[in-house]
Amino acid sequence: MPGPRLTGLGGGLFCVVAMFLMGCLDALLFGGYLPVYGVLFLPVCVLTALWVRSGDLLTAPVVVPVAFAVGLLPLADGRGGLPSRLMGLFTGLATQAGWLYGGTLAAGVIVLVRRVRWVRSRQRRAVGERRHLIG
Repeated sequence: MPGPRLTGLGGGLFCVVAMFLMGCLDALLFGGYLPVYGVLFLPVCVLTALWVRSGDLLTAPVVVPVAFAVGLLPLADGRGGLPSRLMGLFTGLATQAGWLYGGTLAAGVIVLVRRVRWVRSRQRRAVGERRHLIG
């Protein structure tokens, strides 16, 4: 599969930074319209799951919800200080849970398929090596 191969940390940083930038972009261009943010979240989840290297696959479904929350920070209403921003963050998480679950599920399914393919290829390689040693 062509594309970058990110470590678990690199995949996490990519996802968090991308979602923060998507949140800023949504706030700037669309006035913080949360469904746009949710739609932008899905490709970031897919890319994170595709670009993380095989050894760190399990980090992708863990980091995408964290990135979703970080990206909501620029969209949360903060006119009343920290309590207002936290309330806006929690409200955004509650009202956009469908996008959050959908993106996390997409990353999880991609990671699961990649992991199964990786394990099978390692098993095939091990069987081939055993046959080579015996024969």
